[in-house]
Amino acid sequence: MERNPLLQASDAPFGAPRFDRIRKEDYLPAFEEAIRRAKAEVDAIAACPAPPDFENTVAALEYSGEDLSRVEGIFFNLLEADTDDRMQEIAEEVSPKLTEYGLYVSMNRPLFQRVKAVYEAGPVLERDQQRLLEDTWRSFVRSGAALEGKEQERFGQLKEQLDLLELKFGHQTLEATNAFVLNLTDEADLEGLPEYVRTAAEETAQERGERGWTFTLHAPSFGPFLKFSTRRDLRERLWRAYNSRALETNAPVIKEIVSIRLELARLLGYETYADYALEPRMAKDRRTVSAFLDRLMGPSLPVARREIDELTAFARENGFPEKELMPWDFAFWSERLRKVRYDVDEQLLKPYFSSDDTIEAVLGLATKLYGITFTERKDIPVYHPDVRVYEVKDEQGEYLALFYADFFPRESKRGGAWMTEFRGQYRKDGVDFRPFISIVTNFSKPVGGEPSLLTHAEVETFLHEFGHSLHGMLSRGRYPSQCGTNVARDFVELPSQIMENWAYEPQWLDTFARHYKTREPLPKALIDKIVAARNFHAGYASVRQLQFGLIDMAWHTLTAVPDETVEAFEKSVLAPYRTLPAISGTAVCPSFGHIFSGGYSAGYYSYKWAEVLEADAFELFRQNGVFDRATADSFRKNILERGSSEDEQILYRNFRGHDPEPEALLRKSGIL
Repeated sequence: MERNPLLQASDAPFGAPRFDRIRKEDYLPAFEEAIRRAKAEVDAIAACPAPPDFENTVAALEYSGEDLSRVEGIFFNLLEADTDDRMQEIAEEVSPKLTEYGLYVSMNRPLFQRVKAVYEAGPVLERDQQRLLEDTWRSFVRSGAALEGKEQERFGQLKEQLDLLELKFGHQTLEATNAFVLNLTDEADLEGLPEYVRTAAEETAQERGERGWTFTLHAPSFGPFLKFSTRRDLRERLWRAYNSRALETNAPVIKEIVSIRLELARLLGYETYADYALEPRMAKDRRTVSAFLDRLMGPSLPVARREIDELTAFARENGFPEKELMPWDFAFWSERLRKVRYDVDEQLLKPYFSSDDTIEAVLGLATKLYGITFTERKDIPVYHPDVRVYEVKDEQGEYLALFYADFFPRESKRGGAWMTEFRGQYRKDGVDFRPFISIVTNFSKPVGGEPSLLTHAEVETFLHEFGHSLHGMLSRGRYPSQCGTNVARDFVELPSQIMENWAYEPQWLDTFARHYKTREPLPKALIDKIVAARNFHAGYASVRQLQFGLIDMAWHTLTAVPDETVEAFEKSVLAPYRTLPAISGTAVCPSFGHIFSGGYSAGYYSYKWAEVLEADAFELFRQNGVFDRATADSFRKNILERGSSEDEQILYRNFRGHDPEPEALLRKSGIL
């Protein structure tokens, strides 16, 4: 164990992980030893001879398991960003061990009695300490500590089964995504596709040892094909493949997951899983969530249906022979109408968003708003050659964080984009442990000797995940569970989604959008069109996100698992909100990782909830100036630095001066 790089104190700058020394065979022994050490720490707290108080029980428990947190922070991030079959096997071996450890803590009767004694004593504490005490008590109760005998044993069994099922769901989704390819060998089949899409497909084919052009179900390949290909039959084939991923393999897993979640909730005295899941969030209960979704769906649905009617009429005027659009037609005709209405051609825009220029601009935006600076470090180990590392400092030159950036797709990385951390920020014994933050995306790779060129949508995605990263990097909390992005699920998207606004601010675009060859600035006329096009089909986009929230809540407000198929259940729930025809043999849920393997169960509504927060919050930036330092400093002080050290509703009110107003989002999107 002394030679295991996952358990050694790192000698890299800032104590960064020694990715250059970690081997796959290190993980299992490291997990086993870290769990052993963590259990020993828990045992010492539970057996402490001194009367229970906040420091020797609640704070001690909060800081326990540092070695295990470090190993988890490395392994599970690489499981998503640089995985293979062996990593998946390790995850399946480790998952029951971690579940057992979690139960060892949460079902530890002497430990629970000490926490209970502190909670019932009602000590006078500082605000973050009081919140930690309440959260710790609630966590024990919600983890089954108050259960007795067979009920407690059953709870533990269910948790272990659920962890494995969620892993299985994610693994099978990735397998299904990777299993399908569309390989084209006739150039005529590429009609309508921009050159950058063709080049990327050609390189994908070469990487796979195939001739011609290969398209996959990963977003940088799948999305542009649906948007630009004139071959309706091939669009349909790709769309059906994407929307039937893991339908057969994950449908039974969904029912098992939903059944276990419901039983867990019932054991703890809740009527539904949603009642259990929402208790610690801003929304608090399912009635609030349902009312919130309805409040947005009401104005959005008629707008969305008008948009579809207008799009159908446009398509028929331009040669579309059918009476109604199908789902594989929407992106194609939407792009054509957008181009006619706003003349915004993504292929014309991409040369102005080289990845290097955009990276510099996004980092520079943080400098302008918060005074922090980023310096690339070549001497810090990385887990893949694509990864860049930056040292982050504040205005006084004080070290704040390491920022890892992993931008380009590969088969070992899951699709999408996300922020995570190898170590979160916290303070202990007078030492401020600064965080190691990571951003992972799947931006278009450099092709044909040309630099990586981003779509405007990818610029927006970058800003989104960078907002999460700022939440982690700027954290100034004391207790690990309250720092950075460790906030209520329906609050966590505020720092990310507010950053997206700058993608539409001419004052920011003017600072960096330059043609990668000529260095000519992005013409003002194009910037004006980007801004004008922002709310194009906003009704449809709103309804689509609300549909995801509705199906999530439908699964998790069940009081019994339905006999009907997953596909039939989904279609019946969404029928009143349809804007395009439902297609037999397809469903969203079997690949809906957010709610079945990604932590957003009974929580997908939080994306729209956070959109309301950010729309309302950004109105203050608009009033005071989009680069206004006083507003940014207030956002940093009241939101980004505070984590969940205080109730999120209070944190928001401290920044904005009032509770969030849903109408702000409807105004921003042009629906009202």
